[in-house]
Amino acid sequence: MTSTASKTSTVSETSTASETSTVSQTTSTHQAPTASNHSGTPNFRRSVALALANQRLGLAMDRATRRQDNARRTAMPELPDPMAARKLAARIKDHTLQNLDKYLAQLADNFRKHGGHVHFAHTAEQATAIITDIARRAKVKTIIKSKSMVSEEVHLDDHLIGAGFEVVETDLGEYIIQIDNDKPSHIVTPVLHKTKEDIAELFHRKLGIPYTTNPEELTAAARKVLREKFRTADMGITGVNFAVAETGALCMVTNEGNGRFCASRPRVLVSLMGMEKLVPRMKDLALFLKLLPRSATGQRITCYTSLMAGPRRPGDVDGPEEVHLVILDRGRTGALAGPYRQALRCIRCGACLNACPVYRKIGGHAYESVYPGPIGKLVTPLLSGLGPYYNLPLASSLCGACLEACPVRIDIPSMLINMRYDLLKRGQSPLLWRIGFKFWRLGMSSSLLYRMGAKMAGWYMRLIAHNGFVSKLPLDGKVWTDQRDIPAPAKRPFRARWDELMAEIEREEG
Repeated sequence: MTSTASKTSTVSETSTASETSTVSQTTSTHQAPTASNHSGTPNFRRSVALALANQRLGLAMDRATRRQDNARRTAMPELPDPMAARKLAARIKDHTLQNLDKYLAQLADNFRKHGGHVHFAHTAEQATAIITDIARRAKVKTIIKSKSMVSEEVHLDDHLIGAGFEVVETDLGEYIIQIDNDKPSHIVTPVLHKTKEDIAELFHRKLGIPYTTNPEELTAAARKVLREKFRTADMGITGVNFAVAETGALCMVTNEGNGRFCASRPRVLVSLMGMEKLVPRMKDLALFLKLLPRSATGQRITCYTSLMAGPRRPGDVDGPEEVHLVILDRGRTGALAGPYRQALRCIRCGACLNACPVYRKIGGHAYESVYPGPIGKLVTPLLSGLGPYYNLPLASSLCGACLEACPVRIDIPSMLINMRYDLLKRGQSPLLWRIGFKFWRLGMSSSLLYRMGAKMAGWYMRLIAHNGFVSKLPLDGKVWTDQRDIPAPAKRPFRARWDELMAEIEREEG
């Protein structure tokens, strides 16, 4: 493993064996990965139907997410008081968001003091234009990237490739996604939807190696390609897990050595972050470094946790000559000022995805957005507009598993209910729902109408029942009976039996 970037301090790192199994990624393709655009008009219902019909996908997703969720459940109780830690993390994030302008200014000032350049991008187009301009001015040819959800959000690879640069994803999962012209299905583990057989076939086809499902052999094949890219790249691009306003340092948390290669080997380094990825102080960072790996992968700490601050200085053996930080808004300011601010607490651990029964069944691609799962149902409409993604807030059982798993206690179920109300006010909720709830409200406001409606519904249910169960309901009711039979109502409902039951109780007590 090469030494870390200048001004990169190692908080923790495991043996180079971890790097061997993870520094395996890079792509020699010059073609834009067409499947990673997350573009076009979303058709959530169609995508869900396709996902549910793919039994292999369902089995792979269920197995992988349960494994990661169980790891979280094992790791979190190792903390002295997990709930207290999570509540403290939520308070720190809320305080940071309340004072975001102050901490962004402090971060920018301190980052510049270390010799770095800071750029603020209001839109995705501005962010990609800034990074493209940096690459052009530096006469860059090859760009290596570590994993970054924000770069997926702005479709950075597509723009840079379109501008004539060779762009290579160096995270093993992202590398697999790139050479397969696919897109990530999970925030933390982008190839969660692929089996080792899928990857073996892909590497045989794309890299020309003999077919093998041995993970070490597959990793070695990718590493062979990527090492040369690390050696020759002119520019590195990384994401930012946390930025510390107090010091101007950027924290990168990975399980692969590729992140450090991207930060230390090229002469130009660009770090791209969402404006909410701030913590005020170094001692605040320590708390999040306990919560993030436990929530994401069930680890006490990730293999590589690095702090980066500024370019190479005299006497440093490696590190970039030029360092840039691009801070992206893209709708975050609007979310900050609205009722969904706490969604910006998210530290992108993916715990809510692993716990979600809906995500486990349909995977990430069905959401047709960069951010899938429970948090994606909030973040995607907030950043990309509720109009095209109106189906996402409706696709939840509201079971609360996401809230239970979230390390910063984001109340996703409550906000999804509020977002459904937003849809109702906009007239975007399904027509049958609107009609149905109007009749429900009318019936619940009148005892006479309620009794009449209950009597007619009971009569109809008993009429279509077979052996005491209803197996097929009309209209939207078929969603329920597709998966289960519903018991037919009793001839005498509980309301009608109430007086008799009370009389029986009185006789028994007397």
